[in-house]
Amino acid sequence: MEKYVAYLSTYTDEKDDHGIRIYDVDVEKGRMTERKRIKITNASYVTIAHNGEHLYSITDTGVVAYRIEKDGELTKLDRASINGMRGCYLSTDYTDSFLFVAGYHDGKITVLKLKEDGSIEKIADEIYLKGGGSIAERNFRPHVSCVKMTRDNKFLCAVATGNDHVMVYSLNPATGKLKLADIVRSEQDSGPKYIKFRRDGKFAYVIHEISDTIDVYSYSVDDRGNPVFNKVQKIQTVNDYHAGGSAACAMDFSPDHKYLFCSNAGDNSIGAFAIDDETGELTKKFVLPISGDYPKDICCFPDLKHILSVNNESDSLTFFTMDLKKNTIVMNGPQINAPKGNSIVMKRLED
Repeated sequence: MEKYVAYLSTYTDEKDDHGIRIYDVDVEKGRMTERKRIKITNASYVTIAHNGEHLYSITDTGVVAYRIEKDGELTKLDRASINGMRGCYLSTDYTDSFLFVAGYHDGKITVLKLKEDGSIEKIADEIYLKGGGSIAERNFRPHVSCVKMTRDNKFLCAVATGNDHVMVYSLNPATGKLKLADIVRSEQDSGPKYIKFRRDGKFAYVIHEISDTIDVYSYSVDDRGNPVFNKVQKIQTVNDYHAGGSAACAMDFSPDHKYLFCSNAGDNSIGAFAIDDETGELTKKFVLPISGDYPKDICCFPDLKHILSVNNESDSLTFFTMDLKKNTIVMNGPQINAPKGNSIVMKRLED
């Protein structure tokens, strides 16, 4: 039977400075058991390299690189500064040559060069965004909330929440330097937060925290090598009768990329959408409550029969048995205490 491990990132305080928790995953039962805690301050986001061998985490002073051992344990490789305020999101390119960090507080994009062993070499590029929207505090100035490469590894998409658009940069694979290639504009005051690309690379999904919507785009590259994004759909992440003050949060694909899931704070719900293979368009299956407060991240289990919610403000993980034919989720056992959870990733362990 395949074995999985999960890594949860959390904020920390003077009472507990363990910002990463390692869990053993029981896929069949749809549950997790805490194995170990790792000392790191305010791990606001974690990501696993595409080769599955390294984990990277945000921390107060920059980023930390870990080697993932065969049993799922983490061995610290090094720590590096991002020459700015604490980041909120990070990801690698598809060759694991560069690590990208999004700066929500200072509106900054940082590119870090990676070594072959997964450790961090140096800052390759850094860009401060300019401009802003019209809503005080939320988007009156630049906030970068997500940095993600297109699946063909040609362009870095930086979600500019404060500017209501996605900046698209070409990546120089030799130097790590970025050059603006396009701007994908969301509706005014929509607050784009994350972008994800389907596995086939043909479709992009942008979730908006203020308007509670997901925009679907087709993606291609024209004859001159320029990125082309065409909007094909806008769909609500919540029901018509949703709770007031809702803010769309996380997105996660099913393992087979046939479904897209999202979470909604305020409404405190999970939404499930079927993906059309040809058009990329979404069809809503359900939007149901998660029995927690502020579902900051979600994670679909590999069996597609279970899903969990990371509830930041209720300090909990809640688990559900999911039936995508009946469009239902049912609480699966008691919640697990997890103070100020931010993000979660699962990894299959090698035999």
